[in-house]
Amino acid sequence: MVETISQLFLNTVKTYIKDDLLLYKKEGQYIPISTQEYTEKVKHFSLGLRELGLGAGDKMIILSENRPEWVISDMANLCLGGITVPIYTTLVPEQVKYIIDDSDAKIVLCSQPDLWQKVWAVKGELTKVTHYISFNPGSPEGTLSFEEVIEKGKQAQKNKPELFEKGALEIKPSDIASIIYTSGTTGLPKGVMLMHSNFVSNVVTCAPILPFSDKDTAMSLLPLSHVFERMVEFTYLYKGCTIGYGEGFDTVAQNLLEIRPHMMAVAPRVLEKFYARVMDNVLTFSSLKRKIFYWALKVGRKYSQRKLNNQPISGMLNFKRNLANKLVYSKIIARTGGRVRFFISGSAPLSKDIAEFFYVMGLVVMEGYGLTETSPVISVNTFDKLRFGTVGPPIPGVEVKIADDGEILTRGPHVMQAYYKKEEATREVFDGDWFRTGDIGHIDEDGFLVITDRKKDIIVTSGGKNVAPQPIENMLKINPFIENVVVIGDRRKFISALVVPNFEKLGEYARSNNIPFEKLNDLVKDERIRNFMEAEVDRTTPNLASYEKIKKISLMDMDFEQERGEVTPTLKVKRNIIEERYKNVIDAMYRE
Repeated sequence: MVETISQLFLNTVKTYIKDDLLLYKKEGQYIPISTQEYTEKVKHFSLGLRELGLGAGDKMIILSENRPEWVISDMANLCLGGITVPIYTTLVPEQVKYIIDDSDAKIVLCSQPDLWQKVWAVKGELTKVTHYISFNPGSPEGTLSFEEVIEKGKQAQKNKPELFEKGALEIKPSDIASIIYTSGTTGLPKGVMLMHSNFVSNVVTCAPILPFSDKDTAMSLLPLSHVFERMVEFTYLYKGCTIGYGEGFDTVAQNLLEIRPHMMAVAPRVLEKFYARVMDNVLTFSSLKRKIFYWALKVGRKYSQRKLNNQPISGMLNFKRNLANKLVYSKIIARTGGRVRFFISGSAPLSKDIAEFFYVMGLVVMEGYGLTETSPVISVNTFDKLRFGTVGPPIPGVEVKIADDGEILTRGPHVMQAYYKKEEATREVFDGDWFRTGDIGHIDEDGFLVITDRKKDIIVTSGGKNVAPQPIENMLKINPFIENVVVIGDRRKFISALVVPNFEKLGEYARSNNIPFEKLNDLVKDERIRNFMEAEVDRTTPNLASYEKIKKISLMDMDFEQERGEVTPTLKVKRNIIEERYKNVIDAMYRE
C-alpha cells in the first residue's frame, strides 16, 4: 500500500519497466528516458543532495520550466525527506527573493540563463542558501551542475548501496512534502504546507476514476510549479504512464502532433484558444463545407444528449454520428495528435459550451475543482459521472458542504496542514476541521458541485445587487471577436467590462467594412469599432438579468500579461491588480 510519495516512486520503478517513461525534446526531436535511467538519476541525485548537506525537513527551490530534471530532482528530494518549494518561472526577481527567503530554502535549482538572472539579481540578499544547482550545461560561476550532483550521488551509493532505499522507506505520511506558494491573486503569496499523505490521498483516489494505464502517453503542459500539474504527474507515475514534456503554451499545437498524447491536464484558456481556432477555420470553408460542419454539430449534440441521459440511440442516429465523425470530428481530433481521449481541466472555470463542443467531437473534458490548499482535487467529472456546467461530484473520501452564505467548505485527507509561518492566516481559513475554500457554489440534486464564483470576486453594485463576474466572462470569451475580458462593477452603479479584442478577427472586420488602420491595436480608438464591439457584447449575453447587463465597455489595446503581474501562471486574472492598474480607464466609464 502506497502512503508516501517515496513509496510511490519505489512502486513505480519496480512495477513499470519501460523504455520511454519520460520524453523530452532535444535538437528538434523527442528523446526517451527509460525507467532504469529515471530510477538511477533519482537515486544518485538524492544521494548527491545528501552529500551537499540537505536533510529531512530542509527546503529546496526549483525554478525551471517543465522538463525531466524537474521531476527527477523533486522526486529525489522527496525520497530524501526534503521539502520541495517550486517557483513559477514568470515571477519577477523580488517575488523570487520573497519565496526563497520566506521558505528558508538551503538549495536553489534553476535552469535557463534568463531564470538565473532573476536569482542572481537578489543573490546577495539570500543569506540562507548554501548551494545553487544548474540544470543546464555550462553552469554559471558559483553553481554546481546537475551532473556534478549526480556524480556525488554515484560515489555515495558505491560506499553505501542500501542508503537511498532505506531513507526513502523512513519517510512518514505526515512529513511535509512541499510548500507551494499561492499565486497571490488577492495579496501576498502564502506558503501552503502539503504532506505526503495529502498528495497520496489525491493520487490513489483519482487514479481509479481516470481511465488510463501504463500503455498510455500524457503530455505535460501546465507548469509543474502549479499543484494541479504536479499532482497529475504523480498520478501518471503511479500508473506507469509515459510523460512527454511540452515546450510551452506557444508550441502546444506542434507538441501535440509530436507527442500524440492520450490525455493531458489543461487550463481552460488552452481549450478556449483551440475552440476559437476551429471556429475561425470554419469561416474560411466553402458554403457546402460549412453546412456539413454545422450539420455534424447538430447530430453530435443530439447524440451526446441521449448518451448523457442514458437514452436509447437509434440505428439512424448512430449512422449519422459515424458519418459526422468521418467527415468532421476525426479531422479536428487529428490536430491533437489523433489519440487524445480526454482532457483534465482545472485551475479556472470552463465554459459549458466549450465542454459540450469537445464532447461532441469525441473528446471528454473532465472538469474538476480544487485549490492549492486541497492538494488540489476536491471534485471532478468522469466518464461515468459527467455534467456540463459543474465540476463533478466530490471524489471518494472528500467531504463538501455549503455554508449559510454559499461558501464551499471541505474536509478530508486532502486538506493542507497549514500556511508556513502564518498562524493567523491559517486560523482564518478553518472552521473547526472544515476548510473554507473562498468559493461560492451549490450541490445539485444529483450530487454534482457547481461553482458560482470566488467569494472575493463577487461584485456588489451600489444598488445592492450581487453579480458573479466569471460566468459572464466565460460567455463573452466564446465570441470570436473577444480574446479576453474582465467584468467590473463592485460598489458601482452598473456593470462594465474591460474587453481585449481578438485583433486578427477585428482587422478582418475593419478591412471588410472599409475602416482604415495602420496598426491593429489602433482599431480600439475607432468609434465604429467600439459600436461594433458593444453590439457583440450585447449579442453574446442576451439572457442576463438587467442588473447583470454590461452597460459600458472599454477596449484594451493589448492583452493582460503574466510579465506585468496581471494574470497568474495558470492564466487567471488578478482582479485587484487589473482594477488598480486601469483605474483611470475604469473611472472614465462611470463619469456622467
